Amino acid sequence: MERTLIGMLTPSSNTVLEPFTAALLRDLFPNVTAHFQRFTVREISMRDDALAQFDSAPLLAAAGLLNDARMDVIAWSGTSASWLGFETDRRLCAAITEATGVPATTSVLALNEVLARTGVTRLGLVTPYLDDIQSAIVANYATEGVEVIAERHLGDRGNFSFSEYDETTLAGLVREVAKAEPEAIAILCTNLRGAGIVPALEQEIGIPIYDSVSVTVWKSLALAGVDPARINGWGQLFQDPRLGA
Repeated sequence: MERTLIGMLTPSSNTVLEPFTAALLRDLFPNVTAHFQRFTVREISMRDDALAQFDSAPLLAAAGLLNDARMDVIAWSGTSASWLGFETDRRLCAAITEATGVPATTSVLALNEVLARTGVTRLGLVTPYLDDIQSAIVANYATEGVEVIAERHLGDRGNFSFSEYDETTLAGLVREVAKAEPEAIAILCTNLRGAGIVPALEQEIGIPIYDSVSVTVWKSLALAGVDPARINGWGQLFQDPRLGA
């Protein structure tokens, strides 16, 4: 049987990205499967200890363990580069590929590619993060020519607690951001239950919504040579012809 194996680097306190990644790939099972390796992440803040969680060494070690199972692609399913700077993810992907010989991506690089390919320059942003984390994210997108014209954040240092916000809460934040009429809305955090609310909300508000878990799956499939359009029922991301493999 021909198989496609997708490796996901996973924050240790995340309980959302694994089940949602599996759900997104459900119709492709058993030919396409996701496999997960955790490393320590317990808090999202600007404290030195929290920032150090995303040093490359533990991520590279986790990638090496994933590659014992001969992955076709390895993704960092996390959004740390959105506040640390996008170059951190570019360097990480290069290092993963050098160490393992397989292509690599991240949630943030995948989202940035989606925004570039769809021409988004006015973005709505929903996150669970603290004020200073959110401000850094907004500033980093501004350097890429993407203006965050509306945002909502939950002021939580998480990381486990992010998973406890229900879909109703997240949908309310998306609706508030949508009032500013951005060209797209990003739900930025792989420990938020965003993927499942996307299809109905897109129909309701008429704005594309890009969830972090979903964009990671989208790019991972493309890198592995699997057409993302085979994913149905999870929003415009997978059916937009501008985002075909």
